[in-house]
Amino acid sequence: MRKFLCLLALLAATAPAYAMQFDFTGYADFRLALPPGGDRTWLKGGLGKLRYGSGDSDFQFAGAVGDGSLMITPEILVVAVARVEPRQSALVDLLESYVRYRPVSTTPWRWSVKAGAFFAPFSLENTEIGWSSYWTITPSAINSWFGDELRTIGAEFTLEWRRGEGTLTLLGSGFGANDPAGVLMADRGWAMDDRPTGLFEQPREPDATLILLGETPPDNTPIFKELDDRVGWYAGASWDDSRQWRVEIFRYDNEANPGAHQEDYFAWHTRFWDAGFSDRIGEFTLLSQALTGSTIIAPFPGFISTTDYDAAYALLGWERDDWRIAGRADLFDTRTYNTFGATPALSENGHALTASVSWLPNDWFRLTGEVLSLTSTRDERAILGVDPRQTETQIQLSARFYLQ
Repeated sequence: MRKFLCLLALLAATAPAYAMQFDFTGYADFRLALPPGGDRTWLKGGLGKLRYGSGDSDFQFAGAVGDGSLMITPEILVVAVARVEPRQSALVDLLESYVRYRPVSTTPWRWSVKAGAFFAPFSLENTEIGWSSYWTITPSAINSWFGDELRTIGAEFTLEWRRGEGTLTLLGSGFGANDPAGVLMADRGWAMDDRPTGLFEQPREPDATLILLGETPPDNTPIFKELDDRVGWYAGASWDDSRQWRVEIFRYDNEANPGAHQEDYFAWHTRFWDAGFSDRIGEFTLLSQALTGSTIIAPFPGFISTTDYDAAYALLGWERDDWRIAGRADLFDTRTYNTFGATPALSENGHALTASVSWLPNDWFRLTGEVLSLTSTRDERAILGVDPRQTETQIQLSARFYLQ
């Protein structure tokens, strides 16, 4: 990383004179929310699957996000994305911070490399600033998990082959400081929220999981931490067709040593396959994505715990003038087993339906209403004296004010 940044500095110093360009965009998000009853949200140590839960107020300041970019030369771009939110341990936290180098190309081939901390390019939904969704307030279970547990802290290389029929993109990445990724999938399971974890944040562990393991709540877990000095990686390919459809596939492996730990925090060997497809037909857009993988921990010799997980969604969106309407269906499950057999308490299955309507009368304002109903079965809830099968329905009205 240090060598790469030095190379960028050298390129900037030897480049022809260029007037640097700074751009900033951001938003502040205010909500009216009808949280589901029952359990607290997982963000507060409960087993609720959504952003809001029992005890949350109807009016919420959902945070402000700022995205600043500095183009040093036509080839070198520096980006930082920060969030301000009272719920964070620090009022201001970073979501991304990276440098990208992309030489100007007049041939069908173009390459680029970026280094720092950034979201991997796995999402077809979360294409707006701050890992937010174009169509809905709450992203799918898959893309919620990407925001909760994954961040590339390293470098990514991209090669594009541009033709009249479309563009073929190949990419690969090496990263570190994401060894605990998988702990939320194993202990919490799937969730659906629009609040990605900040780079300096430590999410809350479910109280029920701590009780099940004989520990005393509350507790938090690091996510962006290096525990074994191994380099993780992902690689993938995508095709963007000139007829407005796209297909992509990725393989991710953090290569963590499942026996590595610091104090009470362990590495989780997390890996998965992810595939996505999108198509645009007139005013309609179809998005679909599927993921399958596993995460493994070996906290002491002779004991291994594995959580297999799967999820998929399909979204249909319609757009005309100032209006966007979207409907989405999610399916998800986890299956946990260890050296001694299955662990039903930490396994789950569920589904969710989301409907969203957005009105965008101008560039600086977006009003979105969303209804999300999620049903899941997780035996771990019995520890808290709750029925393992729960249906959570969350209604939100988001007023988002943009600065551009």
